[in-house]
Amino acid sequence: MGTAQQAERHLGSKGLLSLISAALLTFAASVAFVGGTVSASADPIEQCTATTGAIVAVDFGPFGGKVEKGCDTTPTTGYELLQTAGFTMEGTVHDGPAFICRIGKGTGTQYPTPDKEDCVLTPQATAYWSYWTASPGQRKWSYSQQGAMARNPKPGDVEAWVYGGTDIAGTKGKPSFSPDDIRGFTTPDPTVPTAPPTVPAGRVDVPATTRWVTGTLTDGERVVDEGSTTPNHFLSTEAVFALAAADRKSPVAKKIADFLATPAQTDAYAYPAGKDGIPDATAAARLALVAEATGKDPRTFGGHDLLGDLVKYACPRDIGDGETVEGCFTKGDFRTTGQADAQAMAVIALVNAGMTPPPGSVARLTVLQCEDGGFTSVLIRPGSPGCESEAGATGLITLALERAGGHEAVLQKARGYLKRTQQATGAWPAVYYETTGNPAATGWAAQALRALGDEAFADAGVSWLSKHQLQTGGFGFAEDDTESRLYPTATSAIAGAGSDLATLTAKPAEPPTPTNPPTTPPAGEGPDLKKGAAYLTAPSRLVQGRFYESQPGSGFADYGLTIDGAYALAATGGDNTALRRIVDFMDKGGKDGQKRGIHDWTLVGTKYANGGSIGKAAVLAEAVGRDPRNFGGQDLISALSKITCQAKTDTRQECAAKGNYAYATSVFKQSLGVMAQLRAGEKGAAAEPATYLKSLQAPSGAWVSLIGEPSGPEVDSTAMAAMTVDLLPDADSQAAVDKALAWLATQQKEDGGFPGASGNSVNSAALAIQGLSLDAPKYSSQIAKARKFLASQQNGDGGFNVAQGGQTGSDLRASTQAVGGATGISFGALTRDLTGTTPEPVPSTSGGTSGGTSGGNGSPVIVTPGETHGGTGSAGGSGAGGGGPLASTGAQVGTLAAAALALILGGWGITRAAKRRRETPGSEA
Repeated sequence: MGTAQQAERHLGSKGLLSLISAALLTFAASVAFVGGTVSASADPIEQCTATTGAIVAVDFGPFGGKVEKGCDTTPTTGYELLQTAGFTMEGTVHDGPAFICRIGKGTGTQYPTPDKEDCVLTPQATAYWSYWTASPGQRKWSYSQQGAMARNPKPGDVEAWVYGGTDIAGTKGKPSFSPDDIRGFTTPDPTVPTAPPTVPAGRVDVPATTRWVTGTLTDGERVVDEGSTTPNHFLSTEAVFALAAADRKSPVAKKIADFLATPAQTDAYAYPAGKDGIPDATAAARLALVAEATGKDPRTFGGHDLLGDLVKYACPRDIGDGETVEGCFTKGDFRTTGQADAQAMAVIALVNAGMTPPPGSVARLTVLQCEDGGFTSVLIRPGSPGCESEAGATGLITLALERAGGHEAVLQKARGYLKRTQQATGAWPAVYYETTGNPAATGWAAQALRALGDEAFADAGVSWLSKHQLQTGGFGFAEDDTESRLYPTATSAIAGAGSDLATLTAKPAEPPTPTNPPTTPPAGEGPDLKKGAAYLTAPSRLVQGRFYESQPGSGFADYGLTIDGAYALAATGGDNTALRRIVDFMDKGGKDGQKRGIHDWTLVGTKYANGGSIGKAAVLAEAVGRDPRNFGGQDLISALSKITCQAKTDTRQECAAKGNYAYATSVFKQSLGVMAQLRAGEKGAAAEPATYLKSLQAPSGAWVSLIGEPSGPEVDSTAMAAMTVDLLPDADSQAAVDKALAWLATQQKEDGGFPGASGNSVNSAALAIQGLSLDAPKYSSQIAKARKFLASQQNGDGGFNVAQGGQTGSDLRASTQAVGGATGISFGALTRDLTGTTPEPVPSTSGGTSGGTSGGNGSPVIVTPGETHGGTGSAGGSGAGGGGPLASTGAQVGTLAAAALALILGGWGITRAAKRRRETPGSEA
């Protein structure tokens, strides 16, 4: 998803991410169109303390005011905190109240005033309200990793809203005051517990684990996913680690290692670029640990010197220092790792073999330590903001640093973090904001503390693991997961055996032993699209079967997200009746509870007509056999021609260059417009816009995200642009597509995912599948891995997580993209015949009923806020509006999107130029 889209992803439900830093906020059901909220009576400021309530500060300095602050003793979200603390907010015309454009104090003036910002479109990245947070004990501000509707303030939290600008990484524009200035006191140094939680003794049944793992093997030597014929190398290494935890002389573990050591398997797993190419450092490190765990030599494994290659291809310098080295961004990184776990495992493997790790590779891990002492799982660069500690990453990196020696101060901070974050049950959560224990995180944390000599704390973790071991003998991904999975089982087995990864694989430790891989869930052949379609059409999400709301109960339709859902249904053919209902609603003049129709969103016919929104609606019409020249009563194809820029204009965000569509501020939006014109047969009219789109392609083959503002290459924009340019048959265009696909393939992570605004993103993986499917024979292996990744992120309700390792729970926006993207069908070729479906009666403004049962002879659907139409969202995930760090096809964000994109969500980071952490809201057009 493009940067602009990213920003839009923040629009919506419980998880509005900080688009532009969380400016995206949705209103309650009673909020009217773009009208501002009514401020609440703030709780007395003295009632918010270090352990009670939360305080929010708004800096009105840019408008001649002062820093105002307010208290809420029982906030549920960052948005509620802002309102309850006595502030008022107003949204934009295009996005509705879901995007905060102005803030005021009490009955005072809201800023910026209309003469400075008309709040029709998304504000630019240099002038918007950015969102900053500091949790208890933190002395520095962090650019919000979640939107205000997604973030749940904890007792003692402080938050700040600052007007101005920041870059997409949130490194500029920080508050001029400190969190302690808002708290009114100096934060003391955190207290480290001296005793572990009081829990009953317990032990993991390691033999039962062995029996389950052995039963998952094909021919006793490899893991093969259900429905597949090829081995899953990653999970095969997991099996080695789990078996070796029980018995370092395990003949089954040795048999798996023998299989992985055959040249064909080693090449397929660790040398995807060819046996003489640069190895996949993550795979090479894991195979080296497998070798060390089973008595083999990692320097002659599968015909390769795994350790020698890790050293050979380590990054010698930072990007920008001298000649650029392919795949290198920071000195000491093992090329192609991307994740901190791979970096740590490579260090462990090298030290175990008596080799000195490359310069900077061990120190590189220390850079990943956050202010609270924990480590992030993302290979962020020095000085990067948004460091988010994770127990699993902290455990593994601690093991690597302890094994390498030195860094005592760093280890003591990590030890303190692990002790402080252990829950009363003995467990550790995957990320700080989760309240339930996580088997894999608990396994890693327990391993690390045992290695550091804190046996009692480790034993408490094992006690919790013993209570969550499943009857099969394995462990699930989460506390409530009832299915055994190899990854958490291996990690838990090592902890349950009283050992740790570094010890198991070290030479002094008896015969070889296993180790654990990165946070990568097991995969299937692909997601269950039938369940996915059912999730998208559930009455609790699809209001009266016609649209998704920007905020549950608001009656304000999120038309961009609704079209994303329609695209998904069109791609799968999973529910043509539901698809027709949506299309008829838009095409036949349906209106939401705020009396807005589809063209109140496209703004067609107004001076703010948006090329991305118009193109997105036109592509839907084309996909389902409707006339884009008369869709919803408007000629969308003609409208695109009318707003094709003839030159760059001075009006902000209007025209960046000749051929740009008006207010198409991202590659995603430009692509949608070009695609719509080409599909309509308007090759001549699309010529200049298409030429301009192709001019935005970088030499690497990637496309940047934003238009008219600096931004880097990204997966989502590249995939979308490739799908569009592929509609052009000329040789130059096809060559551009080939370069784009080659670049996309290089961005794939070991677990099959792809980097996006939210980290290891479901949305980005889905779009990458669509892009790579343009040449499916060539990229079949990458597509298969990505589909497996999507399957691993699908929840029991049929919906999908926003990202691997991020906030758990199904997210509507992520699910729309995942369901459609998993089919591999390009938006440029998407077609669904609705023959056989019939229009259904719809509610009318007079006498109609909610739920889509009866209506007024085709009269517009008007849903009143608060009208009964089912619940909202899914348990643990976003409701109608989506909300987590996810995205959808296209999104309205403009330049602001760029900043939002900078948000860093748990589990991923800025390891490459294109790998920016951005929180994103809704649909891009």
